[in-house]
This record gives sequence, C-alpha cells and structure tokens, in this order.
Amino acid sequence: MSDITADDLARYDAAGVTSEHWKIMFISGMGFFTDAYDLFIIGVAMRLIKDEWHPPTVAVGLVTSTALLAAAIGALLFGRVADMLGRKRIYGYEVLVLAAGAIASAFSPSIWWLIGFRIILGLGIGGDYPVSSTLMSEYAGKATRGMMVSLVFAMQAAGLIIGPLLAAGLLASGISHDLTWRLLLAFGAIPALAVFQMRRRLAETPRYRLAAAKRKQARVSFAEGFRSLLSRQDLRVRLIGASLAWFLMDFAYYGNTVSSPMVLHVIAPKQNLLTETLTQLLVFAVAAVPGYFVAAAMIDRIGRKAIQILGFAMMAVSFTAMALIPGIEKLIYPFLIIYGMSYFFTEFGPNATTFVYPAELFPVEARTTGHGIASATGKIGGFVGVFTFPLLMHWHGLLTAELGAAIASVLGLLCTASLLPETMKRTLEELSLAQT
Repeated sequence: MSDITADDLARYDAAGVTSEHWKIMFISGMGFFTDAYDLFIIGVAMRLIKDEWHPPTVAVGLVTSTALLAAAIGALLFGRVADMLGRKRIYGYEVLVLAAGAIASAFSPSIWWLIGFRIILGLGIGGDYPVSSTLMSEYAGKATRGMMVSLVFAMQAAGLIIGPLLAAGLLASGISHDLTWRLLLAFGAIPALAVFQMRRRLAETPRYRLAAAKRKQARVSFAEGFRSLLSRQDLRVRLIGASLAWFLMDFAYYGNTVSSPMVLHVIAPKQNLLTETLTQLLVFAVAAVPGYFVAAAMIDRIGRKAIQILGFAMMAVSFTAMALIPGIEKLIYPFLIIYGMSYFFTEFGPNATTFVYPAELFPVEARTTGHGIASATGKIGGFVGVFTFPLLMHWHGLLTAELGAAIASVLGLLCTASLLPETMKRTLEELSLAQT
C-alpha cells in the first residue's frame, strides 16, 4: 500500500473527469437509486397494506420510520469500519444487506415481520452513505469533486422516477394488491445486487492507501476515529454543523416525501391511489429531478455553502406558503406549483450538499467515520419527521405539518451560515489541515 505518494495525490487533484470517474460514480450511485426508490415506494405500499392487514396506527408509523433509525446505525458502523479496514475491504457488503432486507420485506407474513425486515434494509441503506460518498470524493479532482459526489447522490432521481412508474404500472395492471406491494418492495433488491460484484472489484482509494502506509500501528480501535474528530475544535464545529444541518433537512424532507400520498390526498380527496401516484411522478419529474442536476452543475461554481443556504431559504418559503396561505389546499394547481418548488430547492440545496459536505470536511483517517455520524444524525431527523408528520397532519392538517418543516428549514439555514466553511476547489489535504 506504499506505492502512492503526495505527488500522486496532486496529480489526482489536477486531473479532469475520466471514464474511470464515471464508472465509480455509477457503481456508487446505484445504492442511492434504491434509497430513493424505497423512500417513495413504502408510502404506496402502506396504502395497500393498510387495506389488507388493518394494522394499528403505531405499527404503520414504525414501518415507514424504523428503516431510518436502522440506517443511522448502519451509517455509524460501516462508516467507522471503512476508516479502520479501508473502503475496499467492506465495499459491496452494504448492498447485500440492503438487498436481503428488500427481498425479506416482500415475503413478510405480518406487519411486525415487515418492521423487522425493514430494519435490515435500513442497515444496508445507512452503510452506503459514508462509504460511497467518501470513495468518490477521494478519487475525484478538486475542481470537479463536488459535481462527482453530487452525481452519486443524484442517482436518487432515477429511483424517484422508476418508483412511481412501476407502482402505476402494477396498479393499472389489475393484479391483486397483495402481490402489487410485495413486488414493489422486492424490486429494491435488483439495482443493489446488480452492482455488488462491480463494487467488490474497485481498487482502494489512493488517499486511503497513502494514509495506511504512513500509519505506524497495525490496528486502530473502533473508538479512535471518534476521538480524533473530537480532539480538534475545528473538527468538532464541522461535525456539529454537518450533522445538525442534515438532521434538519431530513426532518423536513422525509416527513413530506414519505407522507406525500397523505399530502396529495388532502388537496384531491376524491382521487384514487393510481392518480395520486401519477401526480407524485409529475412533481418528481418536473421539480425534483432537475434540482439534483442543477446542484451537480453549480456546486463547483458557486459553492456548497451558498447552495445550502439558498436551498434552506426557499424550502422555508415554500413550506410556509403551504401552511399559511388561506385555502391553499383547495387550489390544486397553485398548491402543486409551491409543492414542486419545495422539491426543487431541496434537491438544488441541502439534500445534495449535506451529502457532499461530510465527504470533504474531515481527515482521511476519520472521513467515513465523520460522514457516518453526520448521515446517522440525518436519518434520525428523518425518523422524527416521518413519525411526527402524520401526527401533525391529523392534529391541524397542513398548517402544523408544513410549518414544522418551515421552522426546521430556517434553523438549517442558520446552522449552515454559522458552522460550516466553504470547501469548493480546495484539496482534501488542505481541508484536513485547515483550522478555520
């Protein structure tokens, strides 16, 4: 592992985007296809499962939220182990866990088995966050690093489109609702299994190879990476900033997205599930998907911090409008425009940048550990959002649910402005040494 030098890293940083970068981006991004697919599809599946099994309300909340708690655990575990053993040593196994959870979920005999299997699914999804993002960031050049890491995350866009398309096709086909939801859940395993062997064949990143060669001790403890992040004040501030911003973003985003069938049902209560699914597809295709790619195109031009602040600000405006404009839920098209705007600025905003930031802010020996902590905190925020959003909807409708998301967005803006540095066009080594 000692064949890499600092001069080699300088050449990597100066390089443009190559075919190898695109290959790594695709292989890394397929896990996020599944993440977004599952994020959408569980809302449709639960509409069908509730009609079939009539589960208690608490069980419904656990089905849509426990995978997020499990993802927090997966991010912490895989993130720390990837710093201890290397990205290559564990890469690919997280998608096997993900696929096992998806397939098992499809064969669930009861609501409680489904909850258990979604915990397995969540462990795999969470494990993918720190390893895939860090692997891409450590290969990319400094001038295009933000774009390449953003594009890994932008593979979510495919999941947001394929999910509604597949759901609409199965709902329109006339097959039983029991088989429909089982097929929808099982499909999540296919993209994960498709890239398993490709992930296992990827080489270790040059930055980790150099760090491993310099490391004097043969083994490092599980706790060491956490201690290293807390030993420097600047790293502590960055960790708090990245984690808190991700928590607030996921609180607003997951709450709205997992509960989107409920939101759309408020504005068009007479529409059936197929129509609601197609409406979601329209919102995702017109608003969310372009947001991902605008973020990737602009992140190395105007910076992570500016995009994250702008995104949080526009999310706050959109959610506040949905909460406070009188009778907005009765104005279908104006509501959908505002709803779509919230999705565009979430994707062209903190949904992309909260993923990119932790892959840049921390030294190589604790990079996936730091990303794991930040993404785990985000998933906890998602859990809180998913669990509380329906309760707020039942309490006072869109007013309380969307106002909660707006408050979270304002807090995310303040957190970003005060705690996070700009990382654009700086090498990972420069960022590791910086004390600002």
